[in-house]
Amino acid sequence: MHWCSPLKNASPAGVSGRLDVRIAEKSFERVEGGQVCVLRDLAFSLEPGSFTCLIGPSGSGKTTTLRILLGLDTDFDGSVRLPGQDARIAVVFQEPRLLPWRTVEQNVRLALPDNATPDLDDLFDTLGLSDVRANFPGELSLGLARRVALARAFAIDPDVLLLDEPFVSLDEATAKRMRALLLRLWRGRGVSVLMVTHNVREAVALADRLLLISGRPAHLTGDVPLPLMQEARTPERMAALLDELGKAYPDMLQI
Repeated sequence: MHWCSPLKNASPAGVSGRLDVRIAEKSFERVEGGQVCVLRDLAFSLEPGSFTCLIGPSGSGKTTTLRILLGLDTDFDGSVRLPGQDARIAVVFQEPRLLPWRTVEQNVRLALPDNATPDLDDLFDTLGLSDVRANFPGELSLGLARRVALARAFAIDPDVLLLDEPFVSLDEATAKRMRALLLRLWRGRGVSVLMVTHNVREAVALADRLLLISGRPAHLTGDVPLPLMQEARTPERMAALLDELGKAYPDMLQI
């Protein structure tokens, strides 16, 4: 989907190209009355072309943070500064959210602006979807449907891509292939990525930076750079990274 954020408290970021987020406070109304604060003093920036993973326990406000970035929740104190006046923000949810009565190609092109007809051959080839362009979602495996969701997001050539646990419920072999495809698209297109995941190993394999949130109200408890190139993250180095993270943030590996 193509989201042009309508945030009432958002403003363009000029020529910086960064996405700047400052959530001073986000609260919800309790059913029994009163309010509960779920986020407080959560601030971070995404540099152009970066890959950041947001990690935290269930109920810590990760999805709420994404909804704020998408402009789906504007009832918060703070601001979101977009990478530019016409920044394009794409999102991939946990479920593919494909229209069952439209073909794969039609679902992907739904994200495009009216009258836009770009050549998507390379995108379909990269994601291994060329042979199923005329298929309907009901004819696809979950892994293929997730690829279509990725294609729809990248079709608009986004400046920022938000991912809400896009590989959850996939078997590990399929998830590994999906992660490799995501990295390939990210490197080739220079998009800034923010991905929510509960899978710490997945985050360490993909990201160049981890944002850790916890507590109630949730706040940033760790900002961890991962400078080692993804190709160099062998099983041995991955194990060492996870061990270091486990020592520095003992609650992290329990998520």
